[in-house]
Amino acid sequence: MTLDIETLYVIDQKDGLGLEFSKLVSMMNYTRVTTINAVKDLTVAELDFLYDEEANSIGMLLAHMATVEKAYQIITFENRDFTNDELNRLNPGLELGSLGREHFKGKTIDYYLQELADVRNTTIERFKALPDEWLFEQTPFWWDRPANNYFKWFHVFEDELSHRGQIRIIKKMITKLKK
Repeated sequence: MTLDIETLYVIDQKDGLGLEFSKLVSMMNYTRVTTINAVKDLTVAELDFLYDEEANSIGMLLAHMATVEKAYQIITFENRDFTNDELNRLNPGLELGSLGREHFKGKTIDYYLQELADVRNTTIERFKALPDEWLFEQTPFWWDRPANNYFKWFHVFEDELSHRGQIRIIKKMITKLKK
């Protein structure tokens, strides 16, 4: 799905999506555009910058965003837990930490932006095939409390917003160190 910058601030109907999915995707689009704008010109060194040995890099946070969305595709579209193989593939991006620092290093911004675009394209295509009522279906979620698919997908972009804030702080640290 192409992001229409002219209507970025309008939560409205999107081609091929029901009204409720359109609202959700409108918010997801705004979040993604602001994330891309925050990182699009970063170098590999800036993407890999660690302010200490326990930190997450900007690249790790971008990988986390894509991985969380992949995870929620499984959780919601397939309504199941991860297989061991999926968990092994997803863990560096979900858990981050030392595994993430090892795995997400030396990659360009184009790599991360392509990962984000690919996973989002899959999400949108799946959304197009579902009725709006699907968003309101409830299943047990965190601490076995009920949650609907709408909340779960809200959490995907809410998590991205949170980590974008971290990215902005890391960028300020990098700028300060360059001075």
